[in-house]
Amino acid sequence: MHTPTLALFVLASFVLAVTPGPGVLFLITRTLSQGRSAGLASIGGLAVGAFGNLLCASLGLAVLFAVSTLAFTVVKLAGAAYLIYLGFKTLKVTPTTARMPTAPASRLQLFRSGILVDLLNPKVTLFFAAFLPQFIDPHAAALPQSLLLGAIFIGIAACTDTLYVLTTAALGPTVVRRLKPGGAGRYVTASTFIGLGVYVALSPSHTSK
Repeated sequence: MHTPTLALFVLASFVLAVTPGPGVLFLITRTLSQGRSAGLASIGGLAVGAFGNLLCASLGLAVLFAVSTLAFTVVKLAGAAYLIYLGFKTLKVTPTTARMPTAPASRLQLFRSGILVDLLNPKVTLFFAAFLPQFIDPHAAALPQSLLLGAIFIGIAACTDTLYVLTTAALGPTVVRRLKPGGAGRYVTASTFIGLGVYVALSPSHTSK
């Protein structure tokens, strides 16, 4: 993978991870209701669940890409179209009030619930299946590339989520009032999704390096 491609991936991942959304509000309200350690435990669970979805998406992509280069092109363009769809869908999001999640009895249950929240969400697998192919080199093994890129994305998301939890623990309810999924941040997320989709759709197919 070329350095510019990796840099673009890291930048896009950071923008998508840092922009407030339902996942961030979940962590914020968890932290408000049960404290900083509860929020951090939830981050760990979400990361493990996301990796499970990443594994499913990566295995599926590896099988498809092994069939033919045509399959790679079809999946890549379909992923670009899905990213554009997500962008326009994000623009329609309106501000909502965060709901306090049910309080589990222990930190272990918090961790487990975080895993289930992400692992049982098929949209996460679909996101990885659409997002990762935009940065994969079709002339190299798809599975290790997909796993590496996905792990980088999950790591970035875990870091930004940790900052939100720590900030929430320090500032409290003020964070919830300012960080709503329907706020100005949705324009940043939407622009990132649409920009990536259009960039891929208009760029020439990869050639051998």
